[in-house]
Amino acid sequence: MKKIELDIVALSHSVSHSQNYAIILGEKDGTRRLPIVIGGFEAQAIAVALERMIPNRPLTHDLFKNALETFDVVLTEIIINDLTEGIFYAKLVCEKDGVQFEIDSRTSDALALAVRFECPIFTYDHIMDTAGVVLEESEEGETSSEKTDPKEEKNRWSDVQLFA
Repeated sequence: MKKIELDIVALSHSVSHSQNYAIILGEKDGTRRLPIVIGGFEAQAIAVALERMIPNRPLTHDLFKNALETFDVVLTEIIINDLTEGIFYAKLVCEKDGVQFEIDSRTSDALALAVRFECPIFTYDHIMDTAGVVLEESEEGETSSEKTDPKEEKNRWSDVQLFA
């Protein structure tokens, strides 16, 4: 299976699920987007890491990162590896002492850790074919993401309300 590298493009309130958020992953070398609905706490965990905020005490994902680092485990990548009945599945690909192993993960948790470890995010072509959305090009040949106002780009994570 061909792996496709993704970047986090946006994080905002979900249009279809009022209590949830949507994280939009964009194909690194393409125009497809992968929208994934996540909960509010998961969105907060991702937003905190994206904004490089440092909470007074470690959040759960920070604790997990600290534990992995303490035991010399490196998170090399995450893979969104399955989509079954509308639910995305992911795995953490880790390495210790040259040995690679995988850990099953919720996709939102995997993304929160990927941001903290600054590791790549991947999925497979069949998942993009099933759940991906293709950006349409305008008459000038620009995709909608290329028309983003710089002020909006700077504050793209501001839609996430952080909870105390």
